[in-house]
Amino acid sequence: MKRGGAIYIMTNKIHPGSFTAKYGLTKLVYYEGFHRIEEAISMEKQIKGGSRKKKMDIINAFNPECKDLYEEVAAW
Repeated sequence: MKRGGAIYIMTNKIHPGSFTAKYGLTKLVYYEGFHRIEEAISMEKQIKGGSRKKKMDIINAFNPECKDLYEEVAAW
């Protein structure tokens, strides 16, 4: 059985012992779900390989008010 996947971008959220704690991230500002994990991995590589400006453009298009989107994802 194949499983889907998701990608996300966070800013300023603290989870002890994790990437987010290391960098002091507190807010989920972007997420995208995929039916296939391969699609998620491909998109993650594209985003990671992009410039900071490109990442900000993605966030601003998806979440222009830069709200914390955690509650939306928690409801999945």
